[in-house]
Amino acid sequence: MAQNWAITIGINKYQFMQPLNYAMRDAELVRDFLCNEAGFEKVFYFSDESPEVNGKSTLPYRANLLRVLRQIFENPFMSAGDNFWFFFSGHGMRYNGRDYLMPSDGDPGDVENTAICINHINERLRRCGADNIVLILDACRNLGTRTGEGIGNQTAEESRQTGVVSIFSCSPNEYSFEIEELKQGAFTFALLEGLGVKGKRATVERLNDYLNYRVPELNRLHSKPRQTPYTIAEPVTKSHLILLPKYATSSDLATLKNDASHAELEEDLELAEQLWIRVIAVSYGQDIQALKALQRIERKRLLKQQSETKPIQLISAVGMDYTNLQNLLAAGEWREADEQTARIMLKVAKREKQGWLDRENFEQFPCEDLRTIDQLWVKHSNGRFGFSVQKKIWLEVGGKPGIYNEEVWKRFSDRVGWLVENRWIYYRDLTFHANASQGHLPGVGGVLVCLGCGDCILFEWIGNWVWGISALTSRLEICNI
Repeated sequence: MAQNWAITIGINKYQFMQPLNYAMRDAELVRDFLCNEAGFEKVFYFSDESPEVNGKSTLPYRANLLRVLRQIFENPFMSAGDNFWFFFSGHGMRYNGRDYLMPSDGDPGDVENTAICINHINERLRRCGADNIVLILDACRNLGTRTGEGIGNQTAEESRQTGVVSIFSCSPNEYSFEIEELKQGAFTFALLEGLGVKGKRATVERLNDYLNYRVPELNRLHSKPRQTPYTIAEPVTKSHLILLPKYATSSDLATLKNDASHAELEEDLELAEQLWIRVIAVSYGQDIQALKALQRIERKRLLKQQSETKPIQLISAVGMDYTNLQNLLAAGEWREADEQTARIMLKVAKREKQGWLDRENFEQFPCEDLRTIDQLWVKHSNGRFGFSVQKKIWLEVGGKPGIYNEEVWKRFSDRVGWLVENRWIYYRDLTFHANASQGHLPGVGGVLVCLGCGDCILFEWIGNWVWGISALTSRLEICNI
């Protein structure tokens, strides 16, 4: 049985900002809907008037919210098929290119130190282990509206990278309006309609369609300016996820099954398993096709594991000996293995004297050697590190083989942990540990330039590695790695 948890926050009273009228009521109604209609087992509620829980305050001060985010999400407690929703109604602000939610003690004159960055919220939510995270933000309110300077763009971009389903009350250049006659914000009124018995919009895609016409309609009826909600749900399978099983149609279920079958056909067993588990949840464990699919996936996984346990053939087109690299990786000597990888690549390419590789070297690097290096890294890291892992991430963040794009490079570097808080790390600060970010190693872009120079910044290899990663993915594609 799937677990369903949520956090709902609604703030009317602000210490340093104009108060709102119905943000608290919106959050309360969302809480009631999730508990009473959606069947959520646990909903954490924070508002100006929320009572203490186990002797601890639930008032929406920054310290309280950060404490809850820290304590609840310290360790994973959910799994595939589970759902965690986060709803916020109140003020939001954009500052230095980042999106923030304003707690009741948030100071617009000191956003970084008194607000909560949505990036941080996303990062904590993803720790829960659920494969379906839903972020719902009605945080663009100001003056009789709900405020923010273009909040949404940065959060939307991160959602595309992380797979968090994000629903925004309005476009970044619009405001979100409260409607006196409804005693609610237009967005949350439409949201609860769409999810409830009136709309019965069970999937992300159909809910988004409902919000897109209903919110502008409400604003027009009540003489408010245009307000256009939007949803980020990527990859496309996220838009087909069923939010409320009791309102799911046979068409909704068929689409989800099709996505699961396609993922399995593409050998994306993790995604296929997640989607088939969702089919089972929606069908209350009665879908025979889904049950058989999970058994089939488990057999495929076992066969894959058996093939991976076979010794890797240390093949080289130039007679390179990979025994030392194999031993270092098997022993978990990640830094030594990374440096050895750099030495090997330079030697294979006959660039030991120069100490770095250019585009032509990547284009001519022997497929046999590239495959051997990659297989060794992938096997001994249990699929966490390796060039093929980095290639997969490059493609996931919007990259294309052989084509350098600065924004894609930044997204890639952020994802693998080479860009931390918008700053490029030093080679010495790479995490040479098995629990480093997926794709964090090999860091040979830094090694090939910094070998013997621990203070070199990875990004300083501007003429090589920033395009080198795209050149490498191109070579991997050609070599079918």
